[in-house]
Amino acid sequence: MSIEQAEEAPRLHLFEGYGVELEYMIVDRDTLRVRPVADRILEAVAGHLVNEVACGPLCWSNELVLHVIELKTKGPVPQLSGLYRVFQRDVQQINELLAPLHACLMGSAAHPLMDPLSESHLWPHGDKEIYRALDRVFSCRGHGWSNLQAAHLNLPFHNNDEFFRLHAAIRLVLPLIPAIAAASPYADGRDTGWLDGRLQTYRLNCARVPSVTGQVIPEPVASIEEYHARILEPMYTDIRPFDADGILHHEWLNARGAIARFERNTIEIRLVDAQECPLADMVVLMAISGAVRFVLEAPVSMLEQANAISTGRLRALLGATMYKGPNALIRDRDYLRCLGVSDTAATAREIWKYLADHVEGFSGPERAAFEKILRRGPLASRIRNATGPVTASNLKRTCRLLCTSLQEGKMLK
Repeated sequence: MSIEQAEEAPRLHLFEGYGVELEYMIVDRDTLRVRPVADRILEAVAGHLVNEVACGPLCWSNELVLHVIELKTKGPVPQLSGLYRVFQRDVQQINELLAPLHACLMGSAAHPLMDPLSESHLWPHGDKEIYRALDRVFSCRGHGWSNLQAAHLNLPFHNNDEFFRLHAAIRLVLPLIPAIAAASPYADGRDTGWLDGRLQTYRLNCARVPSVTGQVIPEPVASIEEYHARILEPMYTDIRPFDADGILHHEWLNARGAIARFERNTIEIRLVDAQECPLADMVVLMAISGAVRFVLEAPVSMLEQANAISTGRLRALLGATMYKGPNALIRDRDYLRCLGVSDTAATAREIWKYLADHVEGFSGPERAAFEKILRRGPLASRIRNATGPVTASNLKRTCRLLCTSLQEGKMLK
């Protein structure tokens, strides 16, 4: 979501709008190594070097590193259904611009063969002071910073009551996300052992200042005031010795899996791995939004019970789905009850099948895509199946399949 345009828009109530941001990596067509040329694409469209350029209903923008480009809605859109077509068109436009550079976009959340220590190039233009400050404090040339692509979903709130309800519902849904979104099983040419290797490294990327990431799952809060006191102010205090100029003293420094963006009155869900194509990205976001809405519409007393589940318990559930994806067995009865599941235990796949019945707006292709994820597993499982024995040549073949999937808008088998 474009911050400038979001600030100009009227303040929305729950589910009156959605902001979507999708990140894709740029790779060489032959070698499939990452290519640090995002600035050249933005310059080709704008006519001069920029951080962001409007292209029809979307914006294209930079990210921390030069081999990643972000596509995002200009402001809140009224629905997610059908939005994948808009993103797919822009993916193909960017690939046309990359063709003379012998490069193309590749989906998924992490490059399986990238060496971030030698191949990372931080964004050197515009807001470069922010990236330099982040690099100075956290050393951004690592998998947890420069080799990860995500999909972000912004959901609006209108007032303090809506903020509490939305935050409590999102917090409950976060542990389930890797079961449908995990897309990063490999790093350094090896199987990490995790379906969601991106999150496994991401949770450690701010270890120097632990309050920046916390436990990935945000702490429970009952109000906007408590959010500032419990989450933001401790983070600002802890970062100050490393950031005397206050460059990083902003709410976007918060690296939890969902963060409040008070400058545009949304909560941004950041836990989602980028998928192989916009169709897959969008159906995952639709499922997450539908699950949040389902939980949020429960009585306030149930949301209060959900908020009473400790961050540590939710973090343990998240770890299970990061590792086992849809096969993670959840036995936390309080958690299941807050989701409306009456069983004493259920796999993450079973829970998503239950929640899927409450997702509105799935079209034919979107419904089929989500059913494929439930049936065949998240992208990480399908990447493993496509790769077979983990060798450099097999991983390159899988990377090529991911490039084709993104260009053609088709999911990996």
